Amino acid sequence: MEFSPILWVYSFIQWLLDKLLSPTPPPPKAILSRPRIAIIGAGLTGVSSASHCVGHGFDVTIFEAGDEQSLGGIWSFNGMLDIQIDNKLYHKSLNCGNDMAYKNGQDLKLGSRLSGKIASKIPHMPNQEAFKGEIFHSSQLDGKTASGKKVLIVGGGASAVEALEFAIHTDAASNAVLARSDKWIIPRNAFVNGLLALNILGQETLISWIPETLLRKFFYRDLEDLAPTSKGLFTETPMVNSNIFQQIRENKANWFRGDIIEFVSDGIRFRHRAQGVPKGGPGRESVVKGDIIIMATGYQRPSLAFLPDAVFQEPYQPPKWYLQVFPPENMSICANNCTYLNAIGTAGNYHIGIYTRLLLMFLVDPLARPQEYWMKRWIDMTQWIKSRAPTEAFDFITYSELMYWVIFCIVINPFRWKWAPFVFFGIGATLPKHVVSREDELRNGLGIKKHHHE
Repeated sequence: MEFSPILWVYSFIQWLLDKLLSPTPPPPKAILSRPRIAIIGAGLTGVSSASHCVGHGFDVTIFEAGDEQSLGGIWSFNGMLDIQIDNKLYHKSLNCGNDMAYKNGQDLKLGSRLSGKIASKIPHMPNQEAFKGEIFHSSQLDGKTASGKKVLIVGGGASAVEALEFAIHTDAASNAVLARSDKWIIPRNAFVNGLLALNILGQETLISWIPETLLRKFFYRDLEDLAPTSKGLFTETPMVNSNIFQQIRENKANWFRGDIIEFVSDGIRFRHRAQGVPKGGPGRESVVKGDIIIMATGYQRPSLAFLPDAVFQEPYQPPKWYLQVFPPENMSICANNCTYLNAIGTAGNYHIGIYTRLLLMFLVDPLARPQEYWMKRWIDMTQWIKSRAPTEAFDFITYSELMYWVIFCIVINPFRWKWAPFVFFGIGATLPKHVVSREDELRNGLGIKKHHHE
């Protein structure tokens, strides 16, 4: 692998944090504590959550719809590509740290596979059968090559950018992205992304025009025509890529805005729309020729249908849950990364550990558990705070907003204060557990009934 200073620094920081904060893995065949935890999905979130649970002594079983090739989720696809966080980091992380210790100790158990399969679906396009070339989905590019071919990419999101990188890396003769709408693109820069994520309100504000103007002038520059005009930066998840505009400037790629009319034998009949013209609006028609079509669309959100019907009752259905992941009717469910729609600054896993440890705190400590009434009041309060946002309150968030939510959750209940180091950094679980045991003795001595979740 080519040496990357950024990758090396990131790996060093991860190694240091691992040494300082990671819990000691339990020995093989250790008897782990209750309550037992079931994790649905063996993707990045599922495996990370399981590692946190096992590291703190909880018995975990992971249930996965796919086979062993599905372990790691989307990070196991297309190993040559740079997704929102370079997936070389994912493959590198498998070579060290606690995850392997857990696997070797067989403490992360892969349970019975769920029926069905959470995957991607290639949508059928008009006259698709007429195309004489190859059609792939953007999740099926491992082992493929586009050398010497003209590649057409259908879609305008992060998957389209990843597919474009695949085409360029495999020496395609030409590349064109056919996008129905404009999406904001921001540089893959921790400083810039961190500044954008500092919008603690998690919505468009009176000063949102400042970062939007700066992006147009200093990042888009001569390609400002590709920037959205009808939607603000803080309304949907932006694409994170520093190379796409340079590839367009170097004629390695074309980016077309418009609508697909139909597939033809040698490409796609496409209606080009000018900036600001809505989907389906008028425009110039042409045939964009290609030998390979990559469908960078059709991803299906994982279903939550296996959860109890009670957690879907109006008006508190996902994503309108406590901290966006805990249904008010049942705080023992944590829909980690399942209910978020759009965000800035969530390309990471810090929140995975925080949400998982919040769940463990709720399960272990009866006095720290949120009550349904107050969970719903928090949801109502958040919706009121964001009532002037162009999106629904939970349809777009920022990382700083998420951190504010968690800090509020800890501060509002004094019985959670002892858990703060554990929730935020994964340290100090022994002392809170000891305090909880003494609190249980006191409650039992006073004849106070246990909570129904115990």
